Amino acid sequence: MKRFWTEVSVDAERGVRLDGKPVRTPGRLPLVLPTDAMAAAVADEWRAVAGDIDPRAMPLTGLANAAIERVAADPAVFAANIAAYAESDLLCYRADSPPDLAARQAAAWDPPLAWATQRYDVHFDIATGVMHRPQPDATIERLAVAVAVRDAFELAALSPVVTITGSLVLGLALIEHAMDADAIWSAANLDEDWQAEQWGEDSLAAQTRAAHRAEFDAAVRLLQLRQAADEADHPALA
Repeated sequence: MKRFWTEVSVDAERGVRLDGKPVRTPGRLPLVLPTDAMAAAVADEWRAVAGDIDPRAMPLTGLANAAIERVAADPAVFAANIAAYAESDLLCYRADSPPDLAARQAAAWDPPLAWATQRYDVHFDIATGVMHRPQPDATIERLAVAVAVRDAFELAALSPVVTITGSLVLGLALIEHAMDADAIWSAANLDEDWQAEQWGEDSLAAQTRAAHRAEFDAAVRLLQLRQAADEADHPALA
């Protein structure tokens, strides 16, 4: 589909409009955003369309569609799917060799685990290798609660962060401002970076990583836009 509109606007309910007509999600629900900043950012994506509509160039719109259609329809189930990553969090699986890699993992991954341990009053069992090690039931339950309290747009942003990094702890550290996005990205890609240092990075891996980074950055941006209004109303949350 090619661009067919002249003017993009945001109405009083924070709905995006094209030439005065409301934009709808693929499931025909109104594209209405929860904050002024988010509505403006989504509207800017529609203004930036020059010719053909490319969903890949409109990541905030895609995440908003997901929040409205998929997450809001059953937020408890969606949150549970995210929380399931606590069972096999990246940060809990360590290399036993070579020593340099093990040391890097400890330096990068121990601090966020220590933060989560204190923040949620939980315990993490650390394993070496890739064999699954169950986490304590209390840990799973408390982290699930931490996810379930989030709204549909926060969950829509949290989902790609957790799936791309493989870590619920890193996702929660982002949403609670315990780590910034670049530090989380570096921690999540530690193993890949180490491998690239040893053997080099092939072009296909680089392309995949770039695509993941773009998706990650869009999720971070949506989360920032969602939280900005809350932090303005409640400065103590910032």
